[in-house]
Amino acid sequence: MKDRYVYPAVFDYADDGISVEFPDLPGALTCGDTDEEALCMARECMALHIYGMEQDGDAIPQPTRSIDVQTAANQTVVLIEAWMPPFRDEMAEKAVKKTLTIPKWLDELAVENNVNFSRVLQDGLKTHLGVTERKK
Repeated sequence: MKDRYVYPAVFDYADDGISVEFPDLPGALTCGDTDEEALCMARECMALHIYGMEQDGDAIPQPTRSIDVQTAANQTVVLIEAWMPPFRDEMAEKAVKKTLTIPKWLDELAVENNVNFSRVLQDGLKTHLGVTERKK
């Protein structure tokens, strides 16, 4: 697992915007209305795609040299870089929704006392698991 990845992306210009695909990362597709937006979306798309491959234990392919990527007249190759450490940290801290049940009387009492259910659950899980912060 590397910390920095650079892959060529094909920016396809059309009347309705710019679509972006990565020849080396099938299924990694995004778009934008402007070059700036397409570039931002491409970086996020690539990082998310690679993160998913890392989590699944998939082999991450070597990038094609940008000079070897074939394009049409309305397309251009743009090198996209993803610095993975902050992205991995962000994904690890991402909130997930959990559905749970508690007795009605307990819910009513907690609501009356302005209890932050998410905070109480997080604090309770940390205490139960004997942790104070995320283990890396």
